[in-house]
Amino acid sequence: PGTGGLPRWQLALAVGAPLLLGAGAMYLWSRQRRRREAGGRGDAGGLKRNSERKTPEGRASPAPGSGHPEGTGAHLEMNSLDRAQAAKNKGNKYFKAGKYEQAIQCYTEAISLCPIEKNADLSTFYQNRAAAFEQLQKWKEVAQDCTKAVELNPKYVKALFRRAKAHEKLDNKKECLEDVTAVCILEGFQNQQSMLLADKVLKLLGKEKAKEKYKNREPLMPSPQFIKSYFSSFTDDIISQPMLKGEKSDEDKDKEGEASEVKENSGYLRAKQYMEEENYDKIISECSKEIDAQGKYMAEALLLRATFYLLIGNANAAKPDLDKVISLKEANVKLRANALIKRGSMYMQQQQPLLSTQDFNMAADIDPQNADVYHHRGQLKILLDQVEEAVADFDECIRLRPESALAQAQKCFALYRQAYTGNNSSQIQAAMKGFEEVIKKFPRCAEGYALYAQALTDQQQFGKADDMYDKCIDLEPDNATTYVHKGLLQLQWKQDLDRGLELISKAIEIDNKCDFAYETMGTIEVQRGNMEKA
Repeated sequence: PGTGGLPRWQLALAVGAPLLLGAGAMYLWSRQRRRREAGGRGDAGGLKRNSERKTPEGRASPAPGSGHPEGTGAHLEMNSLDRAQAAKNKGNKYFKAGKYEQAIQCYTEAISLCPIEKNADLSTFYQNRAAAFEQLQKWKEVAQDCTKAVELNPKYVKALFRRAKAHEKLDNKKECLEDVTAVCILEGFQNQQSMLLADKVLKLLGKEKAKEKYKNREPLMPSPQFIKSYFSSFTDDIISQPMLKGEKSDEDKDKEGEASEVKENSGYLRAKQYMEEENYDKIISECSKEIDAQGKYMAEALLLRATFYLLIGNANAAKPDLDKVISLKEANVKLRANALIKRGSMYMQQQQPLLSTQDFNMAADIDPQNADVYHHRGQLKILLDQVEEAVADFDECIRLRPESALAQAQKCFALYRQAYTGNNSSQIQAAMKGFEEVIKKFPRCAEGYALYAQALTDQQQFGKADDMYDKCIDLEPDNATTYVHKGLLQLQWKQDLDRGLELISKAIEIDNKCDFAYETMGTIEVQRGNMEKA
């Protein structure tokens, strides 16, 4: 929770420099190295920010070696180049008239006439021909011509972006990502069109890779801090409540690694005791014993086992258990509602928003007084950009549980995102005032400070944001994510790479399973040029 609205790869914005994915950065790094070894560099063609990049170019992009040599040979070469430019200009007229086949013929003539040492001009002719092929949806030819253009001018943004789009059409996701990442870096992350394509293809590629990796993935229990944070987001969750006095005896409580004896021979109650002892690795097996024996607590055991399957990333194993709890009409309604919330959240992670919404709505129908339903559905609505509905759900959660600090903080964040996206300064100020009221009313709610800090960072109030993260750390010194956010703030605020890395390293020291910390550290190492470490 609370990682902000931007795609994670856009962390580059934190330092105002290429801080991006290894693929694109490695592409540029290797290109620049080859250029240095060859004795020079080429500059990108002129491109207006946020342009559509659809039209052919009238003049070549500047590049090394584009000056005219002296003497009679130069005069002949100029004639040859002039003829090439005339053919290109003719092609541009055909292009603007929508006569793409004729335009291609003219650009082809320009390429054949152009002296081979005129890299900048040749790269423009190839890029223009690629633009014409693009209009005819001949994606293979687009990619081939753009490759020629980029070989002649390695930092040619138009050609890189056009090739990225061609690769997208050809379903070459990896190559598309490499090109569009390079474009984002060259443009300094200022062009929304490039950034949206990068985000889109990154998600598609990530989905493919994740599916492939998850087939053979060993289940991994997250850190105790993460597990406790997960359960703290529920208030009406029977399975996460402490054991009742009647459920356990006082004997053998000091046995290390073993659950205290319980009055009944129940796998579920032993699992609950292991939860209290933070001995999480034994919970699934004890729940299975209760389920196999069809014991008294079978519904609870199914839900607890499903929850831990979700925590270790095994949604396929979790779903049948959740389905069964939901179908048990005789089970406690709180158990069924909790199972619906967790299945709904699982569907959202699987990018099935309709199924997710159905589960949350069913949970609200069967247990309308359950604050957890509205709290978690509110989070879903934020992800779906349905901010007004999210706020209504958080309001209902607060009505049912007025002391729910988390819901109040997240309501403020939802209002802030709505105002920020709509560029409404008065609503932004109202949301910021709301954060102040929340942290004043709930000074022990770390999430309130964390979400406020993110909003303050957006508003470039870096000093105050840093203070908010310090408050978080005082309240939750074992929360690794806060250290990562504070580290990123140092990069954006002071461009202090050493301090940023120190804080992110501290996050990994606290929680060596914090994926956010590793991902961020890797992204920073790309910017530093440490590709192997990245």
